[in-house]
Amino acid sequence: MERLIEILKDLHPEVDFSAATDLIGDGILDSLDIVTLITEINSTFDVSIPPEEIIPENFASAEAIYALILRLDEE
Repeated sequence: MERLIEILKDLHPEVDFSAATDLIGDGILDSLDIVTLITEINSTFDVSIPPEEIIPENFASAEAIYALILRLDEE
């Protein structure tokens, strides 16, 4: 989780990702951020995020993103 927070902080250092609960709805992450984030996640965590998993619910918070990473890592 710490590494994910570091990746998110690289995108938006001003955001407290530990407390943020609606990254998409609050306009913190936009489509370009999501593409960058997916690329970083793929290389850092060695998981591949398929297109059908790129939905707002999976990127709503750091916890949701981490849960996605863990789930994909188990598959």
